[in-house]
This record gives sequence, C-alpha cells and structure tokens, in this order.
Amino acid sequence: MAVLRERPYHQFNFLVDLGTGETEGVQAGFSDCSPIEFEVSVAEYRNGNDKENAVRKITGLQKTTDVTLKRGVIGSLSLYQWLDQIRNGDQNALRTVTIQLQSEDHTEVVMTWKLLRARIVKHTSGPLNAKGTDVAMEELTLAYERLEME
Repeated sequence: MAVLRERPYHQFNFLVDLGTGETEGVQAGFSDCSPIEFEVSVAEYRNGNDKENAVRKITGLQKTTDVTLKRGVIGSLSLYQWLDQIRNGDQNALRTVTIQLQSEDHTEVVMTWKLLRARIVKHTSGPLNAKGTDVAMEELTLAYERLEME
C-alpha cells in the first residue's frame, strides 16, 4: 500500500507536473535540470529604396532547446501511458509540463516554467544494480514548442 508523505522526494528541488490532470500528490521529483532556454532569430532586411545604408532587424522564429530532467524519481504510471501514446504515433499526445523550483527548505515555489506542447523524446531508467544501495534514478528529455515563465 502506498503511503502519502508530505515531502515524498526530500532532496529533489524540482517538482514536475507532467500535465496528466492528476491533482493528488507529487508526480515526479528531480535534482538536476538542463538549461531551459529559447532564442529568437533576427532577420536582416533592407528595402531597395531606403535612404540609409543600413539594415533593419526583423524578429524571426523562436526556437526552444530540449530539456533534460536528471537524477529523478517518477511516481506516476501516467508517464508510461504518455510514453506509449508517443511511441504509437499519437500526434495529439502533447502536454503542458510544469517545472517548479522550490526554495531550499521546500516550503514555497520560487520559479515556475511551463513547457507548452511538450512531448517525451527520451526516457532512461537505471542503472539497476542489486549490489548497491542507491535508488534507481530516472532521466527524462522533453521537446517542447513554447516556454512560459511565472
């Protein structure tokens, strides 16, 4: 029988909501998160009849990099259902994933990142070693289309 604990993943500073709609309890905790970044490209343009001999900078496309959540423990079977949807080619298997950075004492959320239209591109479990005393850690890489911060 699973026991609900107030802080089930004590040392993990990142809480992750995988966008499953579940509202009870933490779904995953991670102690390492790769940089969450995006960039906006700039196109240089000059009209042929401009009087100035200079280009204008025009905002182009925005690009996001994949986010890798490392050294984590995932406590939700809905993750594996989501993985199954993606590997079976479901193009509607996109979710909003929320990553929350907790304060050092885990009493409040310091920063929130929302990865919109995210999909899993890689999942790693292990290594599994019966001789050691370490917890089996998981790694999750997400590709997403838009970033929002709160």
